[in-house]
Amino acid sequence: MNLATRNEIFSAMVVYGFLNYEKGYVSVPNQELMQRFEEMLKKESSLGYVYKLAEKSEAMLKATLDGDITTMLDILEFAHNTEIPLLAYNNESDLAALINLVYLAARDYYRIEREDKAGIGYVDFIFYPETDHSADSIILELKVGHTAEKAVEQIKQKKYALNFEGTLGQKSKYTGRVLGVGIAYDKNTKKHSCKIEVLRI
Repeated sequence: MNLATRNEIFSAMVVYGFLNYEKGYVSVPNQELMQRFEEMLKKESSLGYVYKLAEKSEAMLKATLDGDITTMLDILEFAHNTEIPLLAYNNESDLAALINLVYLAARDYYRIEREDKAGIGYVDFIFYPETDHSADSIILELKVGHTAEKAVEQIKQKKYALNFEGTLGQKSKYTGRVLGVGIAYDKNTKKHSCKIEVLRI
């Protein structure tokens, strides 16, 4: 097939099942394809800024676990300055697309769920540590037009951390800390903000 434009390539990938398409957005349909996608992003330098973001994703995960907000903001600003042609940042879905890239390396250690049922609501991202149940778990909430503090406040109000507490008859297999992470973007200042709070020690 002679595919000349990005739209043609995406359309072909949807037709052959390599991508899902819903409500104007594409997504990788399963874990196996996500792993292949991750491998390709990390080794194919011709992908330009996407390759660089995939490289930085290991540092983003480490910074999050260490509570290093300065490094997190540096990576987010780099991502924002390089991704403008692809994303408009008009809503949280655009920010979520960026989060998928800057936390790409986390998929080596975590099962990451998007819009997962948690507590009394649905959390934007939740990271379940499946390779080491004693590792830190991460609950990540996004806000566009609000503050990172507001995002962490929502995590606590909606009790998203209950997903790591087990049930009445069974203790949770996740024994590490639970981190509440708020990431926000201000459309007026064009700046990100982050807040990390330990919800369970």
